[in-house]
Amino acid sequence: MTRIIADISVSLDGFVTGPDPGLDNGLGTGGEALHTWAFSDDPDDRRILREGTARSGAVILGRRLFDIVDGPKGWDDTTGYGAGEVGKPAFVVVTSSPPESVRTSGLDWTFVTTGLPDAVAAARERAEAASSDSDKELDVVLMGGGATVGSALAAGLVDVLTLHLAPVVLGAGTPLSTAGVQRRLVQRSVVPTSTATHLTYDIAR
Repeated sequence: MTRIIADISVSLDGFVTGPDPGLDNGLGTGGEALHTWAFSDDPDDRRILREGTARSGAVILGRRLFDIVDGPKGWDDTTGYGAGEVGKPAFVVVTSSPPESVRTSGLDWTFVTTGLPDAVAAARERAEAASSDSDKELDVVLMGGGATVGSALAAGLVDVLTLHLAPVVLGAGTPLSTAGVQRRLVQRSVVPTSTATHLTYDIAR
């Protein structure tokens, strides 16, 4: 069964970017520390990144994050999804209006203008098709940004929450969630490494 997995790096004080994020500073001031683990040589970090990207049948992101990754300082052959670890899944962007052009045209982009639930449904369809083609179970990965992940959690659209807890206090930035909706989690795994603590939770229904 295709799962919806929210997967995001977060600081000890709950921020997914540092202060003042923008097109030229996508992770905000100091926010690069959140993703040190993704470029680490630690074997557990590499395994978690490899397994996480290998399960991705489709990936959801919000428009702000799309504008950053598709911008001039965004993704390239070495810093794309999964830090170049594996494959190129389908990408589904939640937006009020599609962009006029796409720089990263070599990737499979779908733009959904009718809201997050429809984006999740479109991504699930793409992931299920990819599962059928590859003959293995693939999931939908909700990679962010923080507002998109928070909205999906609040709306009950997420099955699994994976947090990569970085050993940094940013003091300000983009919070993981501001929705004010309570969710009960069931802890499934904790993997500490030299650069992060990787936490996986099932979302209780």
